Amino acid sequence: MRAFIIRSGLTGLALWIATLIVPGVDFEFGDIDNWWTKVGVVFLVAVVFGFVNGFIKPIIQILSIPLYILTLGLVHIVINALMLVITSWLTHNVFDIGLVVDDFFWSAVFGAIVVSVVGWFTALIAKDAVENL
Repeated sequence: MRAFIIRSGLTGLALWIATLIVPGVDFEFGDIDNWWTKVGVVFLVAVVFGFVNGFIKPIIQILSIPLYILTLGLVHIVINALMLVITSWLTHNVFDIGLVVDDFFWSAVFGAIVVSVVGWFTALIAKDAVENL
């Protein structure tokens, strides 16, 4: 359970950094003013993003094997952007708060690149902490 919380927190950190860097990717908090509640919303979006990556992404990756071969793997960036857009759609339509991605090209693509790079970097840093739990 601790590993899940740490990974979700790191994913939330990566999403938050993407909202700072990429124009067109933002968090919608509605009328929430409390700082801790905003952190909870970011954590909720990270959990939804994890579920989208865990359940929907493998299906799309299997269906797009020819595109992986044709583009030498560059379609992976587009698939990551699609997962970001699906997460945005789910959180915004189900909870009325969450991640907002303005457009697929270029906000979602650059957001997916930032989330991937920051997620990879934080996973390197926190690798020992997660493995020792």
